Amino acid sequence: MLNRFRQFWTKVITPIATLLLKLGVSADMVTLVGTIGVSAGALIFFPRGQLWIGVVVITCFVFSDLIDGYMARTSGTSSKWGSFLDSTLDRIADGAIYGGLVLYYANSRAGDSTLMAAVTLWALVMGAVTSYARAKAESLGLKASGGLAERADRLVFTLILAFFSDLLNLPILLELVIWYVAAASTITVVQRSLSVRKQVLADPANAGLDTPPAEPKTD
Repeated sequence: MLNRFRQFWTKVITPIATLLLKLGVSADMVTLVGTIGVSAGALIFFPRGQLWIGVVVITCFVFSDLIDGYMARTSGTSSKWGSFLDSTLDRIADGAIYGGLVLYYANSRAGDSTLMAAVTLWALVMGAVTSYARAKAESLGLKASGGLAERADRLVFTLILAFFSDLLNLPILLELVIWYVAAASTITVVQRSLSVRKQVLADPANAGLDTPPAEPKTD
């Protein structure tokens, strides 16, 4: 759904990425700085109730996810380590964003809602489980992608509505998207689990843990 969005911004960040490469900046460094910026924006501003400022700061750094990938591909430095680092730091950034919102709702001078703090925490947990379910399935030679709420969708919806919720003084907007993310992430985990179970049942000969995953087809 966000492919066109990604393609458009890739064109925008191309000159920036090219300049960074000329200056000798590595893709890994961009990944690290981006994660620090996103985490700082979320954990400093969200708990204070300054949602729109936090979203602006996060947005300034979130494009590092596009920049580092472009830099790695262009410079020919794409590697398993880079992929691992990127995915790991993405989880940290996700945790910071939703963790910041949990603290926002836990703050009696900001969101002040125990219920929404709990729902946001649930959205955080299920978002992490969604990613883990895919990673675990792929480590077993199975597929568990797709679903109702993938990572990019969850983050974009949450950040956009958090921004307008604060700017327009309509807290209901953020509450609605948090409820949606929590429910959609839960459904996605169930969908991926059922998909993995279906694949295993369809190939009982390779259902044991001691059975190596099938070799990928090359034709």
